[in-house]
Amino acid sequence: MTEPIQRQATASEESLIRIFTIPEAPDSTLSIIEQNLSQNLAGFLRNSIVALEKPLWQIERDFQAHQIPEMPEFVSDYAEQLMQKLVAHSVHTASPSFIGHMTSALPYFVLPLSKMMVGLNQNLVKIETSKAFTPMERQVLGMMHHLVYGEADGFYKKWMHSANHSLGAFCSGGTVANITALWIARNRLLKADGEFRGIAREGLFRAMQHYNYQGLAILVSERGHYSLGKAADILGIGRDALIAIKTDANNKIDVTELANTMAELTARNIRVMAVVGVAGTTETGNVDPLHQLADLAEQYQCHFHVDAAWGGATLFSERYRHLLAGIERADSVTIDAHKQMYVPMGAGMVVFKHPSDAHAIAHHAEYILRKGSKDLGSQTLEGSRPGMAMLVHACLQIIGSAGYQILIDRSLEKARYFAKLIMDNSDFELITEPELCILTYRYVPASVQKAMAKANPAQLQRFNELLNGMTKFIQKRQREEGKSFVSRTRLTPAKYQRQETIVFRVVLANPLTTEQILHDVLLEQDHIAQLDKEFYPKLLQLAKKLAA
Repeated sequence: MTEPIQRQATASEESLIRIFTIPEAPDSTLSIIEQNLSQNLAGFLRNSIVALEKPLWQIERDFQAHQIPEMPEFVSDYAEQLMQKLVAHSVHTASPSFIGHMTSALPYFVLPLSKMMVGLNQNLVKIETSKAFTPMERQVLGMMHHLVYGEADGFYKKWMHSANHSLGAFCSGGTVANITALWIARNRLLKADGEFRGIAREGLFRAMQHYNYQGLAILVSERGHYSLGKAADILGIGRDALIAIKTDANNKIDVTELANTMAELTARNIRVMAVVGVAGTTETGNVDPLHQLADLAEQYQCHFHVDAAWGGATLFSERYRHLLAGIERADSVTIDAHKQMYVPMGAGMVVFKHPSDAHAIAHHAEYILRKGSKDLGSQTLEGSRPGMAMLVHACLQIIGSAGYQILIDRSLEKARYFAKLIMDNSDFELITEPELCILTYRYVPASVQKAMAKANPAQLQRFNELLNGMTKFIQKRQREEGKSFVSRTRLTPAKYQRQETIVFRVVLANPLTTEQILHDVLLEQDHIAQLDKEFYPKLLQLAKKLAA
Protein backbone atom coordinates (compact mmCIF):
# COMPACT_ATOMS: atom_id res chain seq x y z
CA MET A 1 0.00 0.00 0.00
CA THR A 2 1.22 3.49 -0.82
CA GLU A 3 2.41 5.43 2.20
CA PRO A 4 0.51 8.68 2.81
CA ILE A 5 2.29 11.85 1.77
CA GLN A 6 2.26 14.23 4.71
CA ARG A 7 1.44 17.69 3.39
CA GLN A 8 2.80 20.67 5.31
CA ALA A 9 0.04 22.95 6.62
CA THR A 10 0.41 26.70 6.30
CA ALA A 11 0.24 29.03 9.30
CA SER A 12 -3.26 30.09 8.25
CA GLU A 13 -4.38 26.48 8.09
CA GLU A 14 -2.89 25.70 11.49
CA SER A 15 -4.71 28.64 13.08
CA LEU A 16 -7.98 27.40 11.58
CA ILE A 17 -7.45 23.92 12.95
CA ARG A 18 -6.94 25.42 16.41
CA ILE A 19 -10.48 26.81 16.47
CA PHE A 20 -11.72 23.22 16.64
CA THR A 21 -10.20 22.82 20.14
CA ILE A 22 -10.77 24.78 23.36
CA PRO A 23 -8.74 25.82 26.42
CA GLU A 24 -9.33 24.13 29.75
CA ALA A 25 -12.64 24.84 31.49
CA PRO A 26 -13.39 25.06 35.25
CA ASP A 27 -13.70 21.75 37.09
CA SER A 28 -17.36 20.91 37.72
CA THR A 29 -19.66 18.20 36.42
CA LEU A 30 -21.39 20.43 33.88
CA SER A 31 -18.23 22.27 32.83
CA ILE A 32 -16.40 18.95 32.32
CA ILE A 33 -19.17 17.90 29.95
CA GLU A 34 -18.94 21.25 28.18
CA GLN A 35 -15.16 21.14 27.97
CA ASN A 36 -14.97 17.64 26.57
CA LEU A 37 -17.73 18.25 24.07
CA SER A 38 -15.83 21.29 22.83
CA GLN A 39 -12.63 19.26 22.60
CA ASN A 40 -14.26 16.94 20.09
CA LEU A 41 -14.93 14.41 22.85
CA ALA A 42 -11.24 13.45 22.89
CA GLY A 43 -11.03 10.58 25.36
CA PHE A 44 -14.59 11.30 26.45
CA LEU A 45 -16.04 8.28 24.66
CA ARG A 46 -13.13 5.99 25.47
CA ASN A 47 -11.48 6.87 22.17
CA SER A 48 -14.11 4.87 20.29
CA ILE A 49 -16.67 5.92 17.72
CA VAL A 50 -19.38 4.10 19.66
CA ALA A 51 -19.05 2.91 23.27
CA LEU A 52 -19.15 -0.88 23.24
CA GLU A 53 -20.26 -1.66 26.78
CA LYS A 54 -23.98 -1.57 25.98
CA PRO A 55 -25.82 -2.66 22.85
CA LEU A 56 -28.78 -0.55 21.75
CA TRP A 57 -31.39 -2.72 23.47
CA GLN A 58 -29.67 -2.19 26.81
CA ILE A 59 -29.48 1.56 26.28
CA GLU A 60 -33.20 1.57 25.51
CA ARG A 61 -33.78 0.11 29.00
CA ASP A 62 -32.28 3.30 30.47
CA PHE A 63 -35.05 5.28 28.77
CA GLN A 64 -38.11 3.08 29.14
CA ALA A 65 -39.88 4.78 32.06
CA HIS A 66 -43.12 6.30 30.82
CA GLN A 67 -44.13 8.25 33.93
CA ILE A 68 -42.86 11.76 34.62
CA PRO A 69 -40.89 11.74 37.90
CA GLU A 70 -42.92 13.11 40.77
CA MET A 71 -40.03 14.43 42.85
CA PRO A 72 -37.35 16.86 41.60
CA GLU A 73 -33.66 16.02 41.73
CA PHE A 74 -30.42 17.98 41.97
CA VAL A 75 -28.84 19.22 38.76
CA SER A 76 -25.55 17.56 39.71
CA ASP A 77 -27.29 14.18 40.11
CA TYR A 78 -28.98 14.57 36.75
CA ALA A 79 -25.68 15.56 35.14
CA GLU A 80 -24.09 12.38 36.48
CA GLN A 81 -26.90 10.37 34.89
CA LEU A 82 -26.30 12.16 31.61
CA MET A 83 -22.67 11.17 31.74
CA GLN A 84 -23.46 7.50 32.37
CA LYS A 85 -26.57 6.95 30.27
CA LEU A 86 -26.40 9.46 27.44
CA VAL A 87 -23.01 11.00 26.81
CA ALA A 88 -20.99 7.83 27.38
CA HIS A 89 -23.00 5.97 24.73
CA SER A 90 -23.44 8.73 22.19
CA VAL A 91 -21.93 8.41 18.74
CA HIS A 92 -18.58 10.19 18.52
CA THR A 93 -19.48 12.20 15.40
CA ALA A 94 -16.70 14.73 15.98
CA SER A 95 -13.98 12.08 15.91
CA PRO A 96 -11.43 12.59 13.12
CA SER A 97 -11.94 8.95 12.17
CA PHE A 98 -15.74 9.26 11.95
CA ILE A 99 -15.81 9.78 8.18
CA GLY A 100 -19.07 8.13 7.19
CA HIS A 101 -21.68 10.88 7.50
CA MET A 102 -22.12 14.62 7.03
CA THR A 103 -21.24 15.58 10.59
CA SER A 104 -17.97 17.02 11.83
CA ALA A 105 -16.05 18.61 14.64
CA LEU A 106 -17.30 22.06 15.61
CA PRO A 107 -15.30 25.23 16.30
CA TYR A 108 -14.85 25.62 20.05
CA PHE A 109 -16.55 29.01 20.17
CA VAL A 110 -19.98 27.75 19.11
CA LEU A 111 -20.56 26.12 22.51
CA PRO A 112 -20.40 29.26 24.69
CA LEU A 113 -22.26 31.17 21.97
CA SER A 114 -24.93 28.46 21.96
CA LYS A 115 -25.34 28.99 25.70
CA MET A 116 -25.83 32.69 25.04
CA MET A 117 -28.37 31.95 22.30
CA VAL A 118 -30.34 29.61 24.56
CA GLY A 119 -30.13 32.04 27.48
CA LEU A 120 -31.52 34.91 25.42
CA ASN A 121 -34.29 32.58 24.20
CA GLN A 122 -35.30 34.76 21.27
CA ASN A 123 -38.21 33.61 19.10
CA LEU A 124 -37.51 34.53 15.48
CA VAL A 125 -41.14 34.25 14.40
CA LYS A 126 -41.89 37.79 15.61
CA ILE A 127 -39.85 40.96 15.89
CA GLU A 128 -41.41 41.67 19.29
CA THR A 129 -39.52 38.63 20.58
CA SER A 130 -36.36 39.09 18.50
CA LYS A 131 -35.74 42.81 18.00
CA ALA A 132 -31.98 42.47 17.34
CA PHE A 133 -31.97 38.88 16.10
CA THR A 134 -34.34 39.67 13.22
CA PRO A 135 -32.05 42.14 11.44
CA MET A 136 -29.07 39.88 12.15
CA GLU A 137 -30.84 36.93 10.50
CA ARG A 138 -31.72 39.13 7.53
CA GLN A 139 -28.06 40.08 7.26
CA VAL A 140 -26.95 36.44 7.25
CA LEU A 141 -29.49 35.65 4.54
CA GLY A 142 -28.19 38.63 2.59
CA MET A 143 -24.63 37.33 2.89
CA MET A 144 -25.65 33.86 1.69
CA HIS A 145 -27.72 35.38 -1.11
CA HIS A 146 -24.67 37.34 -2.23
CA LEU A 147 -22.54 34.18 -2.06
CA VAL A 148 -24.93 32.50 -4.49
CA TYR A 149 -26.14 35.32 -6.71
CA GLY A 150 -23.51 38.06 -6.32
CA GLU A 151 -25.88 41.00 -6.79
CA ALA A 152 -24.53 44.56 -6.56
CA ASP A 153 -24.39 46.43 -3.24
CA GLY A 154 -27.45 48.51 -4.07
CA PHE A 155 -29.57 45.38 -4.35
CA TYR A 156 -28.94 44.43 -0.72
CA LYS A 157 -29.33 48.00 0.51
CA LYS A 158 -32.79 48.01 -1.04
CA TRP A 159 -34.06 44.52 -0.18
CA MET A 160 -32.17 43.08 2.80
CA HIS A 161 -34.30 44.73 5.50
CA SER A 162 -37.46 45.34 3.47
CA ALA A 163 -40.59 44.57 5.50
CA ASN A 164 -42.44 43.13 2.53
CA HIS A 165 -39.65 41.17 0.87
CA SER A 166 -37.36 38.30 1.74
CA LEU A 167 -33.99 37.14 0.42
CA GLY A 168 -34.49 33.75 2.01
CA ALA A 169 -35.58 31.82 5.06
CA PHE A 170 -33.88 30.06 7.93
CA CYS A 171 -35.11 26.51 8.46
CA SER A 172 -34.37 23.60 10.78
CA GLY A 173 -32.62 21.83 7.90
CA GLY A 174 -32.52 21.00 4.21
CA THR A 175 -35.82 19.15 4.30
CA VAL A 176 -37.82 22.20 5.36
CA ALA A 177 -35.74 24.38 3.03
CA ASN A 178 -36.60 22.18 0.05
CA ILE A 179 -40.27 22.08 1.05
CA THR A 180 -40.29 25.89 1.33
CA ALA A 181 -38.77 26.32 -2.13
CA LEU A 182 -41.27 23.95 -3.76
CA TRP A 183 -44.15 25.47 -1.80
CA ILE A 184 -43.27 28.81 -3.40
CA ALA A 185 -42.97 27.13 -6.80
CA ARG A 186 -46.45 25.60 -6.47
CA ASN A 187 -48.13 28.77 -5.24
CA ARG A 188 -46.50 30.95 -7.90
CA LEU A 189 -47.54 28.53 -10.64
CA LEU A 190 -51.14 28.23 -9.40
CA LYS A 191 -51.53 31.91 -8.54
CA ALA A 192 -54.71 33.97 -8.50
CA ASP A 193 -56.16 34.45 -11.96
CA GLY A 194 -59.45 36.22 -12.69
CA GLU A 195 -62.14 34.86 -10.37
CA PHE A 196 -59.77 32.16 -9.12
CA ARG A 197 -58.17 33.42 -5.91
CA GLY A 198 -55.12 31.17 -6.01
CA ILE A 199 -54.24 27.75 -4.57
CA ALA A 200 -53.42 29.19 -1.16
CA ARG A 201 -57.07 30.24 -0.82
CA GLU A 202 -59.02 27.69 -2.86
CA GLY A 203 -56.86 24.58 -2.73
CA LEU A 204 -55.27 22.21 -5.21
CA PHE A 205 -58.48 20.69 -6.63
CA ARG A 206 -59.91 24.06 -7.65
CA ALA A 207 -56.50 25.17 -8.97
CA MET A 208 -56.27 22.13 -11.26
CA GLN A 209 -59.79 22.74 -12.48
CA HIS A 210 -59.10 26.40 -13.22
CA TYR A 211 -55.83 25.82 -15.06
CA ASN A 212 -57.06 22.60 -16.68
CA TYR A 213 -53.93 20.59 -15.82
CA GLN A 214 -54.01 16.81 -15.66
CA GLY A 215 -51.32 16.86 -13.01
CA LEU A 216 -48.17 18.53 -11.75
CA ALA A 217 -44.63 17.18 -11.76
CA ILE A 218 -41.29 17.79 -10.05
CA LEU A 219 -38.26 16.39 -11.85
CA VAL A 220 -34.95 15.49 -10.21
CA SER A 221 -32.22 12.92 -10.72
CA GLU A 222 -32.45 9.48 -9.15
CA ARG A 223 -29.83 10.74 -6.69
CA GLY A 224 -32.24 13.40 -5.39
CA HIS A 225 -32.75 13.67 -1.64
CA TYR A 226 -35.69 11.90 -0.01
CA SER A 227 -36.96 15.23 1.33
CA LEU A 228 -38.26 16.04 -2.16
CA GLY A 229 -40.67 13.11 -1.88
CA LYS A 230 -41.88 14.54 1.42
CA ALA A 231 -42.41 17.89 -0.28
CA ALA A 232 -44.48 16.33 -3.08
CA ASP A 233 -46.57 14.55 -0.44
CA ILE A 234 -47.11 17.61 1.77
CA LEU A 235 -47.88 19.90 -1.17
CA GLY A 236 -50.67 17.59 -2.27
CA ILE A 237 -49.35 16.65 -5.70
CA GLY A 238 -48.41 13.12 -4.61
CA ARG A 239 -45.11 11.26 -4.40
CA ASP A 240 -45.67 9.77 -7.83
CA ALA A 241 -45.45 13.32 -9.19
CA LEU A 242 -41.80 13.39 -8.14
CA ILE A 243 -40.20 11.88 -11.23
CA ALA A 244 -36.68 10.49 -10.88
CA ILE A 245 -34.53 10.86 -13.97
CA LYS A 246 -31.74 8.36 -14.50
CA THR A 247 -28.15 9.45 -14.05
CA ASP A 248 -25.12 9.01 -16.26
CA ALA A 249 -21.92 7.14 -15.39
CA ASN A 250 -20.83 10.12 -13.27
CA ASN A 251 -24.03 10.18 -11.17
CA LYS A 252 -25.24 13.38 -12.82
CA ILE A 253 -28.74 13.76 -14.22
CA ASP A 254 -29.13 12.59 -17.82
CA VAL A 255 -30.10 15.87 -19.49
CA THR A 256 -31.39 14.19 -22.66
CA GLU A 257 -33.64 11.94 -20.60
CA LEU A 258 -34.80 14.98 -18.63
CA ALA A 259 -35.66 16.93 -21.79
CA ASN A 260 -37.54 13.97 -23.24
CA THR A 261 -39.51 13.48 -20.03
CA MET A 262 -40.46 17.16 -19.84
CA ALA A 263 -41.70 17.08 -23.47
CA GLU A 264 -43.69 13.91 -22.83
CA LEU A 265 -45.31 15.30 -19.67
CA THR A 266 -46.24 18.52 -21.44
CA ALA A 267 -47.83 16.54 -24.27
CA ARG A 268 -49.99 14.78 -21.64
CA ASN A 269 -51.00 18.16 -20.18
CA ILE A 270 -49.05 17.47 -16.98
CA ARG A 271 -47.47 20.77 -15.96
CA VAL A 272 -43.83 20.65 -14.92
CA MET A 273 -43.88 22.63 -11.69
CA ALA A 274 -40.16 22.51 -10.92
CA VAL A 275 -36.83 21.11 -12.02
CA VAL A 276 -34.46 20.36 -9.15
CA GLY A 277 -30.72 20.31 -9.67
CA VAL A 278 -28.54 18.62 -7.08
CA ALA A 279 -25.28 20.27 -6.06
CA GLY A 280 -23.66 17.58 -3.99
CA THR A 281 -25.63 14.34 -4.04
CA THR A 282 -25.93 12.70 -0.64
CA GLU A 283 -24.48 9.38 -1.76
CA THR A 284 -21.70 10.39 -4.15
CA GLY A 285 -21.26 14.17 -3.83
CA ASN A 286 -21.76 14.87 -7.54
CA VAL A 287 -23.13 18.08 -9.06
CA ASP A 288 -25.69 18.17 -11.87
CA PRO A 289 -25.01 20.26 -15.03
CA LEU A 290 -26.83 23.28 -13.61
CA HIS A 291 -26.59 25.51 -16.69
CA GLN A 292 -28.33 22.89 -18.82
CA LEU A 293 -31.05 22.43 -16.22
CA ALA A 294 -31.54 26.18 -16.07
CA ASP A 295 -31.96 26.26 -19.85
CA LEU A 296 -34.70 23.62 -19.70
CA ALA A 297 -36.44 25.39 -16.82
CA GLU A 298 -36.50 28.59 -18.85
CA GLN A 299 -37.77 26.73 -21.92
CA TYR A 300 -40.70 25.23 -20.00
CA GLN A 301 -41.18 28.29 -17.76
CA CYS A 302 -40.96 26.34 -14.55
CA HIS A 303 -39.26 26.92 -11.21
CA PHE A 304 -35.58 25.96 -11.04
CA HIS A 305 -34.46 24.91 -7.57
CA VAL A 306 -30.97 23.76 -6.60
CA ASP A 307 -30.58 21.49 -3.61
CA ALA A 308 -27.09 22.50 -2.47
CA ALA A 309 -27.63 21.46 1.15
CA TRP A 310 -24.28 19.68 1.02
CA GLY A 311 -22.32 21.31 -1.77
CA GLY A 312 -23.37 24.94 -1.37
CA ALA A 313 -20.41 25.79 0.86
CA THR A 314 -18.13 25.02 -2.10
CA LEU A 315 -19.02 28.53 -3.30
CA PHE A 316 -16.57 29.87 -0.70
CA SER A 317 -13.68 28.36 -2.67
CA GLU A 318 -12.30 30.35 -5.57
CA ARG A 319 -10.50 27.19 -6.70
CA TYR A 320 -13.57 24.93 -6.79
CA ARG A 321 -16.50 27.32 -7.10
CA HIS A 322 -16.71 26.53 -10.82
CA LEU A 323 -18.04 23.07 -9.93
CA LEU A 324 -21.37 24.77 -9.10
CA ALA A 325 -21.48 26.92 -12.25
CA GLY A 326 -25.08 27.78 -13.09
CA ILE A 327 -26.33 27.86 -9.51
CA GLU A 328 -26.72 31.64 -9.84
CA ARG A 329 -29.53 31.00 -12.35
CA ALA A 330 -31.65 29.10 -9.83
CA ASP A 331 -34.89 30.61 -8.53
CA SER A 332 -34.10 29.15 -5.10
CA VAL A 333 -31.16 27.39 -3.46
CA THR A 334 -30.96 25.24 -0.32
CA ILE A 335 -27.78 25.38 1.80
CA ASP A 336 -27.27 23.69 5.17
CA ALA A 337 -24.96 25.60 7.48
CA HIS A 338 -24.79 22.57 9.79
CA LYS A 339 -22.90 20.64 7.14
CA GLN A 340 -19.81 22.24 5.58
CA MET A 341 -20.16 25.56 7.39
CA TYR A 342 -19.45 23.87 10.76
CA VAL A 343 -22.52 25.10 12.61
CA PRO A 344 -24.43 22.84 15.08
CA MET A 345 -27.43 20.87 13.82
CA GLY A 346 -30.57 22.79 12.98
CA ALA A 347 -29.30 25.53 10.65
CA GLY A 348 -30.70 25.15 7.14
CA MET A 349 -31.37 27.99 4.72
CA VAL A 350 -33.13 28.61 1.44
CA VAL A 351 -32.37 31.76 -0.53
CA PHE A 352 -34.61 33.24 -3.22
CA LYS A 353 -33.29 34.89 -6.36
CA HIS A 354 -36.18 37.33 -6.44
CA PRO A 355 -37.05 39.11 -3.14
CA SER A 356 -40.77 39.08 -3.96
CA ASP A 357 -41.05 35.30 -4.48
CA ALA A 358 -41.88 34.64 -0.82
CA HIS A 359 -45.08 36.69 -1.24
CA ALA A 360 -46.56 33.47 -2.61
CA ILE A 361 -46.47 31.86 0.83
CA ALA A 362 -47.08 34.91 3.06
CA HIS A 363 -49.41 34.40 6.04
CA HIS A 364 -50.64 37.08 8.41
CA ALA A 365 -52.54 37.31 11.70
CA GLU A 366 -53.67 40.25 13.81
CA TYR A 367 -51.83 39.42 17.03
CA ILE A 368 -48.65 38.48 15.18
CA LEU A 369 -47.26 38.62 11.63
CA ARG A 370 -49.27 41.73 10.84
CA LYS A 371 -49.08 43.10 7.30
CA GLY A 372 -46.24 45.59 6.93
CA SER A 373 -44.36 44.25 9.97
CA LYS A 374 -40.87 42.81 9.73
CA ASP A 375 -41.93 39.56 11.36
CA LEU A 376 -39.90 36.76 9.76
CA GLY A 377 -42.59 34.20 10.47
CA SER A 378 -44.91 35.67 7.86
CA GLN A 379 -42.84 34.13 5.06
CA THR A 380 -41.49 30.93 6.61
CA LEU A 381 -42.99 27.47 7.03
CA GLU A 382 -41.91 27.17 10.64
CA GLY A 383 -43.32 29.44 13.32
CA SER A 384 -41.54 29.59 16.66
CA ARG A 385 -37.85 28.82 16.21
CA PRO A 386 -34.53 29.71 17.88
CA GLY A 387 -31.96 32.23 16.70
CA MET A 388 -29.63 29.79 14.94
CA ALA A 389 -28.66 32.63 12.60
CA MET A 390 -26.50 33.91 15.46
CA LEU A 391 -24.22 30.87 15.19
CA VAL A 392 -24.02 31.15 11.41
CA HIS A 393 -23.25 34.87 11.82
CA ALA A 394 -20.50 34.01 14.29
CA CYS A 395 -18.86 31.50 11.95
CA LEU A 396 -19.07 33.87 8.99
CA GLN A 397 -17.39 36.61 11.04
CA ILE A 398 -14.78 34.51 12.86
CA ILE A 399 -13.84 32.10 10.07
CA GLY A 400 -14.53 34.50 7.22
CA SER A 401 -14.63 33.70 3.52
CA ALA A 402 -10.85 33.18 3.40
CA GLY A 403 -11.05 30.68 6.27
CA TYR A 404 -13.92 28.81 4.68
CA GLN A 405 -11.98 28.66 1.43
CA ILE A 406 -9.09 26.96 3.21
CA LEU A 407 -11.44 24.47 4.92
CA ILE A 408 -13.28 23.62 1.70
CA ASP A 409 -10.07 23.30 -0.32
CA ARG A 410 -8.53 21.00 2.30
CA SER A 411 -11.61 18.78 2.31
CA LEU A 412 -11.67 18.38 -1.46
CA GLU A 413 -7.94 17.79 -1.64
CA LYS A 414 -8.16 15.24 1.18
CA ALA A 415 -10.82 13.36 -0.78
CA ARG A 416 -8.61 13.35 -3.85
CA TYR A 417 -5.71 12.07 -1.75
CA PHE A 418 -7.84 9.26 -0.36
CA ALA A 419 -9.05 8.35 -3.86
CA LYS A 420 -5.43 8.03 -4.98
CA LEU A 421 -4.63 5.95 -1.92
CA ILE A 422 -7.45 3.58 -2.89
CA MET A 423 -6.42 3.40 -6.54
CA ASP A 424 -2.81 2.69 -5.58
CA ASN A 425 -3.90 -0.29 -3.47
CA SER A 426 -4.45 -3.36 -5.65
CA ASP A 427 -6.99 -4.82 -3.20
CA PHE A 428 -9.38 -1.85 -3.29
CA GLU A 429 -11.60 -0.48 -6.04
CA LEU A 430 -12.67 3.14 -6.36
CA ILE A 431 -16.33 3.21 -7.42
CA THR A 432 -17.01 6.96 -7.68
CA GLU A 433 -14.27 9.55 -7.88
CA PRO A 434 -14.71 12.58 -5.62
CA GLU A 435 -16.10 15.68 -7.30
CA LEU A 436 -16.59 17.38 -3.94
CA CYS A 437 -15.41 15.58 -0.78
CA ILE A 438 -17.54 12.42 -0.90
CA LEU A 439 -16.36 9.21 -2.54
CA THR A 440 -17.31 5.53 -2.65
CA TYR A 441 -15.19 2.42 -2.92
CA ARG A 442 -15.04 -1.23 -1.88
CA TYR A 443 -12.58 -3.95 -0.94
CA VAL A 444 -11.95 -6.28 -3.89
CA PRO A 445 -8.89 -8.57 -3.71
CA ALA A 446 -6.58 -8.16 -6.71
CA SER A 447 -7.15 -11.73 -7.88
CA VAL A 448 -10.91 -11.14 -7.81
CA GLN A 449 -10.57 -7.95 -9.84
CA LYS A 450 -8.64 -9.83 -12.53
CA ALA A 451 -11.26 -12.58 -12.64
CA MET A 452 -14.12 -10.08 -12.84
CA ALA A 453 -12.51 -8.39 -15.84
CA LYS A 454 -13.09 -11.52 -17.93
CA ALA A 455 -16.25 -12.85 -16.25
CA ASN A 456 -19.50 -13.33 -18.16
CA PRO A 457 -22.67 -11.52 -16.93
CA ALA A 458 -23.80 -14.45 -14.77
CA GLN A 459 -20.37 -14.82 -13.17
CA LEU A 460 -20.12 -11.06 -12.66
CA GLN A 461 -23.45 -11.08 -10.84
CA ARG A 462 -22.20 -13.85 -8.56
CA PHE A 463 -19.03 -11.88 -7.81
CA ASN A 464 -21.10 -8.81 -6.94
CA GLU A 465 -23.38 -10.82 -4.65
CA LEU A 466 -20.38 -12.10 -2.71
CA LEU A 467 -18.72 -8.68 -2.66
CA ASN A 468 -21.94 -7.10 -1.38
CA GLY A 469 -22.00 -9.56 1.49
CA MET A 470 -18.35 -8.97 2.32
CA THR A 471 -18.73 -5.18 2.16
CA LYS A 472 -21.59 -5.32 4.67
CA PHE A 473 -19.50 -7.58 6.91
CA ILE A 474 -16.52 -5.22 6.85
CA GLN A 475 -18.60 -2.10 7.42
CA LYS A 476 -20.52 -3.58 10.36
CA ARG A 477 -17.39 -5.03 11.96
CA GLN A 478 -15.49 -1.76 11.57
CA ARG A 479 -18.34 0.14 13.22
CA GLU A 480 -18.47 -2.37 16.09
CA GLU A 481 -14.71 -2.17 16.64
CA GLY A 482 -15.16 1.56 17.23
CA LYS A 483 -11.79 2.76 15.95
CA SER A 484 -13.17 4.36 12.79
CA PHE A 485 -16.41 4.59 10.87
CA VAL A 486 -17.39 4.67 7.21
CA SER A 487 -20.97 4.36 5.99
CA ARG A 488 -22.27 2.19 3.17
CA THR A 489 -24.82 2.63 0.41
CA ARG A 490 -26.13 0.94 -2.74
CA LEU A 491 -25.23 2.17 -6.19
CA THR A 492 -25.84 0.86 -9.71
CA PRO A 493 -22.53 1.55 -11.51
CA ALA A 494 -22.56 1.49 -15.31
CA LYS A 495 -19.32 -0.51 -15.09
CA TYR A 496 -21.28 -3.44 -13.68
CA GLN A 497 -24.31 -3.28 -15.98
CA ARG A 498 -26.29 -1.32 -13.37
CA GLN A 499 -26.24 -4.23 -10.92
CA GLU A 500 -26.90 -3.23 -7.30
CA THR A 501 -23.49 -2.72 -5.73
CA ILE A 502 -22.94 -2.14 -2.02
CA VAL A 503 -20.05 0.26 -1.43
CA PHE A 504 -18.27 2.09 1.35
CA ARG A 505 -19.17 5.79 1.47
CA VAL A 506 -16.78 8.34 2.93
CA VAL A 507 -17.35 12.03 3.74
CA LEU A 508 -14.15 13.99 4.31
CA ALA A 509 -15.29 17.31 5.78
CA ASN A 510 -13.78 17.08 9.27
CA PRO A 511 -10.74 19.40 9.40
CA LEU A 512 -9.17 17.14 12.03
CA THR A 513 -9.09 14.04 9.79
CA THR A 514 -5.47 13.38 8.82
CA GLU A 515 -3.96 11.50 5.91
CA GLN A 516 -2.61 8.96 8.40
CA ILE A 517 -6.16 8.25 9.59
CA LEU A 518 -7.21 7.54 6.00
CA HIS A 519 -4.25 5.21 5.63
CA ASP A 520 -5.25 3.40 8.83
CA VAL A 521 -8.90 3.06 7.71
CA LEU A 522 -7.80 1.03 4.69
CA LEU A 523 -5.43 -1.07 6.78
CA GLU A 524 -8.24 -1.86 9.20
CA GLN A 525 -10.62 -2.82 6.39
CA ASP A 526 -7.96 -5.04 4.84
CA HIS A 527 -7.50 -6.76 8.20
CA ILE A 528 -11.24 -7.19 8.81
CA ALA A 529 -11.71 -8.73 5.35
CA GLN A 530 -9.39 -11.57 6.34
CA LEU A 531 -11.71 -12.32 9.28
CA ASP A 532 -14.70 -12.91 7.01
CA LYS A 533 -15.25 -16.66 7.00
CA GLU A 534 -18.27 -16.63 4.68
CA PHE A 535 -17.84 -14.38 1.65
CA TYR A 536 -14.08 -13.86 1.42
CA PRO A 537 -13.16 -17.56 0.90
CA LYS A 538 -15.92 -17.99 -1.69
CA LEU A 539 -14.67 -14.96 -3.61
CA LEU A 540 -11.12 -16.29 -3.74
CA GLN A 541 -12.37 -19.74 -4.71
CA LEU A 542 -14.49 -18.35 -7.56
CA ALA A 543 -11.61 -16.21 -8.80
CA LYS A 544 -9.24 -19.19 -8.71
CA LYS A 545 -11.74 -21.31 -10.63
CA LEU A 546 -11.99 -18.72 -13.42
CA ALA A 547 -8.21 -18.32 -13.56
CA ALA A 548 -7.70 -22.06 -14.05
